[in-house]
Amino acid sequence: MEFTLTTTLILIGAAAIASFIQRVSGFGFGIFIMTLLPYILPSYGESTALSGLLAMSQSAVVAWNARNNIVWKRVLPMLGIFCVFAFIAIQYVAIINRKGLMIGLGIILIALSIYFLFFSEKIKIKPSLPMQLGMGTISGLMGGFFGMQGPPAVLYFIESEPDKNHYIAQTQVYFLLGNLFMSFSRFGKGFVTATVGHAWVFAILGVCMGTYIGSKVFERLPAPALRKIIYIYMAISGVVAIV
Repeated sequence: MEFTLTTTLILIGAAAIASFIQRVSGFGFGIFIMTLLPYILPSYGESTALSGLLAMSQSAVVAWNARNNIVWKRVLPMLGIFCVFAFIAIQYVAIINRKGLMIGLGIILIALSIYFLFFSEKIKIKPSLPMQLGMGTISGLMGGFFGMQGPPAVLYFIESEPDKNHYIAQTQVYFLLGNLFMSFSRFGKGFVTATVGHAWVFAILGVCMGTYIGSKVFERLPAPALRKIIYIYMAISGVVAIV
């Protein structure tokens, strides 16, 4: 596959926006970029591979900067079960009907957007090992099938962490290690191709730009306003995926 100037600019722009969203809110990279990548890359599997590699690249930088706030005992149980179910899901990505995957993704995005918009203040998730395992399972399936393991993890960590700095630290190290594992699994399935590598080289420029701008906004922009925009976009993306 050859990348035209238009395709390259779309990749860079999409990666920049996705990285900005991820850096400010702690999640959303895959949710945003996976609405575009399946229409740019040759296969759905390659789209999830590129999304994971780009998200991993960003999370590595953010997790390193937040390393003093990482508490491993609050991450590893969820990460362990995540890896199991992500591996299982990746084995079936190539053989499952893509339209079926997109419909499933759309339903999930709409349901999550409704939750975040209307019920997140009323429904409280208590930090516990069973909750970690449950959220890790859902996160693994979403990561393996759709390249967007973030929402279930966010639901757990945003309720269990004492402040936003610890929240960012736990989510980013979780996404870093989760995407690292999935990238190896996708490589084994042949999804990490030369096309994915070429696209990564272009898109990483957008990741750098979005991460830099997002880091400047993180302390200034009111989180509720930004999150509502993201949730509304999640709902719109879900409708588009289903149609």
